Amino acid sequence: MTYPRTRNRVALGLAAGALTALLAACGDNGDNGGGTTTPPPSPTTTTAGATRVDADLADYRITLSKQSFEPGPYAFVVKNTGQHTHALEIEGSGGENKTRTLGPGESDTLNVTLKSGTYTIYCPVDGHKDLGMKTQITVGGASPNTGY
Repeated sequence: MTYPRTRNRVALGLAAGALTALLAACGDNGDNGGGTTTPPPSPTTTTAGATRVDADLADYRITLSKQSFEPGPYAFVVKNTGQHTHALEIEGSGGENKTRTLGPGESDTLNVTLKSGTYTIYCPVDGHKDLGMKTQITVGGASPNTGY
């Protein structure tokens, strides 16, 4: 009678399959265990002597901690406090400079030297500028155009 042996082999095979499935489920899937996320990278360092400007990127608005600008080096410390991906681009007399695209909660630092002139600061992610994620600053001159 070979039934007990066959039954034992089937049971052993099922146990091995269950163990394999369990180990695969517990394997490294990149979520750092328990569904927690990896903290965002720290912002890059600021240029020595640069004036710090905090830039808050929320969903479809940009808020700067500074409103008056003189020519010189600036460190825009950018934080995405919104629910969508965002980035910060500064376009004007000194050319174009931008951060990487930031996920919700991520930060980055954009070091730029601003020359006298007018700059447009906006989110370059598709369509965000048209949804209101833009502002203008004037460096070394009159107040920014508030009607922009």
